Amino acid sequence: MTETATSEAPVQTPFERVGGHAALRAITERFYDLMEQDPAYAELRAMHADDLAPMRESLPFFLAGWAGGPRDWFEAHPGKCMMSMHAPFPIGRQTADQWAEAMTRAIAETELADREIADAMADVLGRMARGMARS
Repeated sequence: MTETATSEAPVQTPFERVGGHAALRAITERFYDLMEQDPAYAELRAMHADDLAPMRESLPFFLAGWAGGPRDWFEAHPGKCMMSMHAPFPIGRQTADQWAEAMTRAIAETELADREIADAMADVLGRMARGMARS
């Protein structure tokens, strides 16, 4: 009788499955490029500061912690979440839809390690954005 070794691959987080920090940075860059360049997102762009550099720097770290990776963003912003960070802004249905559409496009247009998890992330992020609409 021979003994068979069973080794299960460790479960990967969505952060790892999508491609880690490099993938999230690429998604973020594409997202903000779309916001700046595509007139379809003009209302969304108008809600943001002239300089998007701080947002381009911050969003990948939020996404990393949100997707099960390093929680640096959450440690730097204790007690904060996307809903509380965006509470002061007049987010309407149209701007929420623009955010969701731009993020969905950014994810779809970025080469990622796992398309299934990327599509799931786009879906959840889109629902989160639409959940912020107050009018």
